[in-house]
Amino acid sequence: MNTGTIFLIIASTLWGVVHSALASHGFKAWVGRLAGAAAFRRLYRFSYNLFSIASFFPILAALTVLPDQTLYAIPAPWVYFTSVLQGLAAMTLIAGVMQTDPWDFAGLKQLGGGAESATLITSGLYAWVRHPLYSAGLVFIWLTPQMTVNRLTLWSILSIYILIGAWFEERKLRRDFGEDYAQYQAKTPMFIPNFWRK
Repeated sequence: MNTGTIFLIIASTLWGVVHSALASHGFKAWVGRLAGAAAFRRLYRFSYNLFSIASFFPILAALTVLPDQTLYAIPAPWVYFTSVLQGLAAMTLIAGVMQTDPWDFAGLKQLGGGAESATLITSGLYAWVRHPLYSAGLVFIWLTPQMTVNRLTLWSILSIYILIGAWFEERKLRRDFGEDYAQYQAKTPMFIPNFWRK
C-alpha cells in the first residue's frame, strides 16, 4: 500500500466522520445554544454545505495528483452503455435535489431568512427509494469508465460512508417524523427500487 492510498483512506475517513458529526442533533443543539437560535437557523445549513465542499476539494485534488495505477478500463461497446447509465444517475441526482427544493438544500433559503423545510417527502423519486441521491451517487461513481487504485480506494470509503451515514440518517428521520417515517420505511426500499412491485 503506497503513501497516496494511505492518505486517501485517512483523509476521506476523517472527512466522513467530521461531516457526520456536524450533521448530528447533538452538534446542532450545541451550535444553536452558542450562536443563538435565530443565527443558527439562518447560517447552519449554508455553512455546513460550504465546509463540506471546501474540505472535500483537497481530497479530489489529491486523487488527480497522487501517483496512480490503472486497474481496468471498460471496453467498447460496454463503455457506451455504462456512460448512459452514468448520465441517468447524474440526472437523477439533479432531479432529487430539485424535488427537495434546491434553495433549501443549499441553505440559501435559510440564509435569506426563510424557514427550513420540515416536510417528509415521499413522492416522485422518493416513492421508489428512501435515499435516491445516495443510490444515484453510488451508481455514478462505480460506473467510472476507468478504475484506478486511487479511485477504488476513495470510492470504497465513500460507499461505506454512504451506507453508514444512511443508517444514522434513518435514525434521525425516525426521531423527527415518528410513525410517518416508520410507515414510509415499511413500504419503500432503502436504495434499490422494486420496479416490479410498483
